[in-house]
Amino acid sequence: MIQVRFAGLGGQGIILMGEILGEAAVLDKKYVGQASSYGSEARGSACKADVVISDSWIDYPEVTEADILACMSQGTYEMHKGKVNPSTGIIFIDTQMVRPDPSSSLKHIPIPANELALRELGNRMAANMVLLGAVVKTAGLVSEGALLQSLSKRVPASFLETNQKAITLGFSLAQQGE
Repeated sequence: MIQVRFAGLGGQGIILMGEILGEAAVLDKKYVGQASSYGSEARGSACKADVVISDSWIDYPEVTEADILACMSQGTYEMHKGKVNPSTGIIFIDTQMVRPDPSSSLKHIPIPANELALRELGNRMAANMVLLGAVVKTAGLVSEGALLQSLSKRVPASFLETNQKAITLGFSLAQQGE
């Protein structure tokens, strides 16, 4: 079983990241538990999306101790870093949005998601998909095909090509880091 938490602010596409990963895991014939929460404001308040993926039945759909935490804001990084498995957990951070705690012994993987989304795609709103692609490829959570198929079911056609390119950009970031 692997427990993944995405955290950031409303409007960054955090909930969508969880939905896409969850559906991709189902397409890969995995058991999935999924939960999300967000503040009362539509944009700008803290939100999280939990995805639990397993080869067997899942008793509880929320993350109890994250194997992977992917953060797109400093506040949610501070809020959730203590929920990461201290021995095996990995934290992915958007380098433009999050400064890692220098005293942390956890493994941090910096991903310039916002920077690359703007520079390569001309659209900062695709940063979440850059980060999702990097997380999925690095951790081997689901197949690339399942992730892209799930994306096509969740994103309007007018945004699909940009988001596909963003995920592929994230995949390539992960491959460079290997």
